[in-house]
Amino acid sequence: MRGEFSDFRNNLLAWYDTQKRALPWRADPDLYKTVVSEFMLQQTQVDTVLPYFERWIHAFPDFAALAEAKETAVLKAWEGLGYYARARNLHRLAQSIQSDGIPKTVEAWRERPGIGPYTAAAIASIAQNQPEPVIDGNVIRVLSRLQNDPTPFKSAAEGQKRLLPKARQMMDPHRPGDYNEAIMELGATVCRKAKPACLMCPVREHCEGRAAGTEEALPVLARKSSRKREIHRLWLVRDNALLLYFYPEKAKRLGGMAELPELSRNPGSSPLLRRSRGISAEQVREHIHQLKPDHPLACECLSLDAVRFVSFSDLDAFTLSAPHRRWVEELKRNDP
Repeated sequence: MRGEFSDFRNNLLAWYDTQKRALPWRADPDLYKTVVSEFMLQQTQVDTVLPYFERWIHAFPDFAALAEAKETAVLKAWEGLGYYARARNLHRLAQSIQSDGIPKTVEAWRERPGIGPYTAAAIASIAQNQPEPVIDGNVIRVLSRLQNDPTPFKSAAEGQKRLLPKARQMMDPHRPGDYNEAIMELGATVCRKAKPACLMCPVREHCEGRAAGTEEALPVLARKSSRKREIHRLWLVRDNALLLYFYPEKAKRLGGMAELPELSRNPGSSPLLRRSRGISAEQVREHIHQLKPDHPLACECLSLDAVRFVSFSDLDAFTLSAPHRRWVEELKRNDP
């Protein structure tokens, strides 16, 4: 990085104080809002989170209200955000805070449900003013460009580990929470992945990548290979009710939630709907087929203990995974 750390911090924080986005968890901030926002922002864009955050705070205004809520209500409030383990962990975290109190250190936060190194550092610095650097994808990009570092990262975890010493050196000891938010904000709004707005950057004079003209090529990320998978699902309606599969409450990923039943194989028919989506390192292609109740594959699904027909008028009372909610609404409109 070019120049002094103190100048970098001052320039960054002066920009943040006047240019930061007006986000709901920054209005009348408190520990609970910070925790909820950090859980919701894991692997999810800010614009997606905004309406969910407002509804969540209205439904569960503090740790006590969340701790007392039923898991079904918690999952329903989370419906559409995906990665539902976050909702369950947030629920469990609220219960642990009610029983064991609020953690006071980064290490103590990491002992609680759903809290990893990044989330612990974010909560402790932003809500408790502890000088712990936060390194997310935005920060990795900013630091790589500041140092003009072309070394490839195999993963975000590797990037966090490699950049942690530099991040500790650079962070502001007096305003650690604001500093962490500022450098993440810089990466999200100015030092963007594509077409960074360097002329608007408050710390461009400190950037080695900008001086070398390599900013858009950084950071260098090793390409990941993704697996491909085909899934065939059943669309079966009887008496204005849809057949759904309900995952057991203890299921790791979708416990207590519903989806269209999965067929054991491709029925060979033309599907009503085809959709693709990414799930972690997989590219999944889903095919939804309308079959008669006496079709052998439909009979297999109907024989499962975990399936039941749900009236279309009652669907909103149940928690469906976000893609399935969209597909059901689309198929209802098309009235297959």
